[in-house]
Amino acid sequence: MDLFTHVLTAYLLTFGLVGFQPNYLIAGAIAGGLPDADILVFPLAKRFPILRHHGITHSIFGVTVFAAIGGLWVAPALSHGGSPLVFFVVMLAGGLGHMLEDGFTHFSVAPLLPFSEAPLEVDADRAINFVTLLVSVVSFYVLLGVERGHVAFWVYLASVYGLMGFFVAYFVLRGTARYLVGRRVKTVGDFDVPVPTTNPLVWLLLRESKSDGRMRTSFARYVVGRGITKGPYHVDVPLEAPGSSGPAASASDALARTYGIARKESDVLDDTYSFGEAVPRGPDAWRVHWYSLEFSAFGRSAGVTVDIAADGSTKAKSAWHVPLWRREFA
Repeated sequence: MDLFTHVLTAYLLTFGLVGFQPNYLIAGAIAGGLPDADILVFPLAKRFPILRHHGITHSIFGVTVFAAIGGLWVAPALSHGGSPLVFFVVMLAGGLGHMLEDGFTHFSVAPLLPFSEAPLEVDADRAINFVTLLVSVVSFYVLLGVERGHVAFWVYLASVYGLMGFFVAYFVLRGTARYLVGRRVKTVGDFDVPVPTTNPLVWLLLRESKSDGRMRTSFARYVVGRGITKGPYHVDVPLEAPGSSGPAASASDALARTYGIARKESDVLDDTYSFGEAVPRGPDAWRVHWYSLEFSAFGRSAGVTVDIAADGSTKAKSAWHVPLWRREFA
C-alpha cells in the first residue's frame, strides 16, 4: 500500500489503542511509515538482498527493532514525557500494521526474516490502490488542515471514527472478495492465480508458466457474482528473442520475436505477470505491446512497446498501454 495509507491507518490504530493523546498518535503514525525507509538503502540491496524493499524492515524483527529504538529512547526524549512502554506498544502496532497491510496485497513480505523467507501474500489488493491513496491524502488535509483547531472536538471524533469504519469495511470487502474468488478460480477455467484490480469486485484469473525456454500465459476478466466477462486470452512465446529477420508474418510471429526484446527493456515484465498484444501498423509492420497484468494506474498498464518495421528491424521503448481486458470492444 501507499505511504499515506500506511501512516493514516497507523494513526487510526493508535487512536483506537490510546485515544486522543497527540504524542502517542504522532509516534504511532510515524511508525506506520518507517518500514518504507528501506528505499534509503535500496542501492545496497543487490549486495545485501535482505535490505531489499519489503525485506527486513517489513518483518516482525525489523518493526520490533524500530519500535524499541523509537519507543524506548527517541520518542520519550523528543516528547519530554509519556511512557516508554506505551510508545513502544503504539510504534510496534503501527509497524506490524504496515507489514500486514503490504502482505494483504499482491506484493509479498517475509514477516519471519531474517530467520525465514516464507512469504505473506494474500493477493487481496493492489500494492498501490488509488482509491485508498485518494482517501488518505484527503483525510490528512481534513484532519490536519481544515479541522485542526477550527471545529468542535466531536466533529474531529466523528471524522476519525468514520475513517476507522471506512478502512474496516474496505479490508473486509476486499478480503471477502478474495475468498470468494479463491473458491471459484479452479471451477471457471484453467487458472490458478487470482490477480486483484483496483475494483474489489473485478479480478484477473490467470495461469503462467516459464519452462522449456517459453512463457505461456492465459488470463480472463472475472467479476464477482457474474463470472468471466472477457477472455480467456492466451500467449505462448520464447523467453529470448529468436533472432528472426525480415518482416513478421503474423501476430503470433510478432509476439514471438519481441518478448525477449521487451524483457531487456523493462524488468517489470519479469517481476510481474505479463501479457502481449500485436497490432498491425501497415504492410508487414507491427506494433507489439507487452505489459504488466499487475502494475497499472488510471486504466493503463506499465510495459514496453516494440515496433517491427517492414524490413524486420525493431525499436523498443517503455510505455503505458490500455490492456485489452479494459477496452470495451475486447
